[in-house]
Order: sequence, then C-alpha cells, then structure tokens
Amino acid sequence: MKDKKILHAPIIAEELEALNAGDIVYLSGVIYTGRDAAHKRLVQLLKENKPLPINVKDQVIFYVGPCPAKPGQVIGSCGPTSSYRMDAYAPTLLDLGLKVMIGKGPRAQSVVDSIIKNKAAYLAGVGGAGALTSACVKKAELVDFEDLGTEAIYRLEVEEFPLIVAIDTKGNNLYEIGPKKYAQI
Repeated sequence: MKDKKILHAPIIAEELEALNAGDIVYLSGVIYTGRDAAHKRLVQLLKENKPLPINVKDQVIFYVGPCPAKPGQVIGSCGPTSSYRMDAYAPTLLDLGLKVMIGKGPRAQSVVDSIIKNKAAYLAGVGGAGALTSACVKKAELVDFEDLGTEAIYRLEVEEFPLIVAIDTKGNNLYEIGPKKYAQI
C-alpha cells in the first residue's frame, strides 16, 4: 500500500496529529489493556495519591478483556469492548498524557472534549474479529490487577494492528461524519 498509515506506540505526536477520522491505521509497538474495572482502580489510585502501575504518558490503552491463550498462543481472542464503559475515567487519564484509546462504539462528549484538549485520539477496532486481532499480538505479559482475571492490565507488543480513526486529535468524529456522508448518497 502506497499510503499505508502507520502509528507507533508509545505515540509520536506528529504521527497522531496527521491522522483524520476515517483513516485506516496500522499500530505497532507497546500498548496496554484495561477495561472498566481496571480504569476504576487507576482513578482510585490517583485519588489516593498512589502511583499507577503504568505511566500513561504517550501510551495506548486497548479496551479489551482477552481470552486466555491456548497452548502455543501468545494470547487468546481479543476483540474490543464497548468504550462507553470507560467514559467516566477517560478524561482523567487523557489529562495525564494518555494519547490513544482503542475500543468500539461512540464516546461521550466529555471524552471528545478531552481528546481535543489533550491532542489524543480514539481508534476503533473491529468488533467480532478478536481472533484476527490476536494474530497481531506478538507478546503479552501481566502488569497488574491480576485478581481481575482477563480484565487485568496487560502489556502487549503488537505489529500492524488494523484500526480505524474514530475520533481524531481535532475532534472530528466518524460516528457523526459517517452517517452524514451516507445520508448524502
């Protein structure tokens, strides 16, 4: 592909800011997993002035609860979960420097506002394609919150993880733009 858009993690600001809502992007590097239970704990640690188990600055959090790996696999099926569950926590983490969230479905306006303020982005994974996504994961290791099982925080090394820019750094929102374009056809 001549115009293949690559994004590296940890995030390089210029790469992220060059993306537009609707772009297909391939993410490579280190990302972290976390769903609502993990997010709740992260925000609680902040309220208690305790350190986080990960430094979120310039990082990516993938909203996923991966299935356990079968023998010979790095990770089991790992498709995105509905992002609205993290909306109450996302602005706090974005203010700490989190740059990319990966999930599926629309986000609250407070999250969109925080994305714009922090020059971050929201990328959508393809729901129902967890087995395909797992092939992009080259290494997975537990970081913290082991008691949460599959919802614990994991460090993943990914190669060419295919995603769609749902909300870009400027706040352009594919969940709004897409239906409007379709309505014009």
